[in-house]
Order: sequence, then structure tokens, then C-alpha cells
Amino acid sequence: MKTIPLVSSVIMALALLTGCDSGKNKRAAFVFPQGDVTRGQTAFITLNCYECHRVDGVPGLPAPKVAPEKVVLLGGEVALPRTYGELITAVIHPAYEHSIEPEGPSEKALEMPDFNRKMSVAQMLDIVTFLKPHYRRLRPLYYDDYYGP
Repeated sequence: MKTIPLVSSVIMALALLTGCDSGKNKRAAFVFPQGDVTRGQTAFITLNCYECHRVDGVPGLPAPKVAPEKVVLLGGEVALPRTYGELITAVIHPAYEHSIEPEGPSEKALEMPDFNRKMSVAQMLDIVTFLKPHYRRLRPLYYDDYYGP
């Protein structure tokens, strides 16, 4: 009679263990491979991104060719730094990124040409890898007072 609870416990433990997965077969969110910063800066210039964009903190890029009020600054201090996925979306579908904002897509986003057939996937990943480190989280003015020195 004592073997029945023991056998039941062993069967229950085996059932629970078979439900545990090492994670190898689980689906994950789509993850893009990391690009290369140096190749990204080169692609940024090769694809003429500099004509409309300036990258905060990157000296030596060619000067934008559009009117100063139309230049789009990439990077800098922002309330929420861009994620890798957000940057990819901004490159391949700039109007979508801004369509979720209350004021809708900006004129600048709507004017960005479609590079999806001109740029390789490797160039896109390299450009995003080049841009990502130039976004910095904006530190609130009250931060030091609130948390102390």
C-alpha cells in the first residue's frame, strides 16, 4: 500500500519535469543580429543619410544639404532612448513610427525616401548599430534634489 503514494509521487514528478523545457524549442521574439558601428557610419554616408540628418556627437560627417529647419537630428538626450527595434522601424518605415504620436506623422518623416530597395539588410543593421549609442537618456532637472547628491 505504501508503494502507491510513492509511485504516484514519482509519476507526478515525471509529468512536471516533462513540462519543463530547457528553452531550446521555445519561440522567441525576432532578434536582429548586431551590426558594425564603423560600417554603419560608412553606410550612413554612402546612402546620403547625412543630406537630411545630423547625428549628435559625431564630428566629421558631411554637412546636411537641406534647409536648417528641415534637418532631422538623430541621437542626443531623449526622455526614452530608442530601442534597436524602434530604430529599425524608423529606418524602414519612418511614417509609421510617427503615426502613433498624437499629432501624427511629421512632415519630415513623410518626406524621407524609401530606402528599402536601395539598402541591404546588412547596411540597415550597421546604420542602426552606429546610431543607437548616440541616444542618451535625459536626466530630469529634479533628479539630484529628489535622490540626494
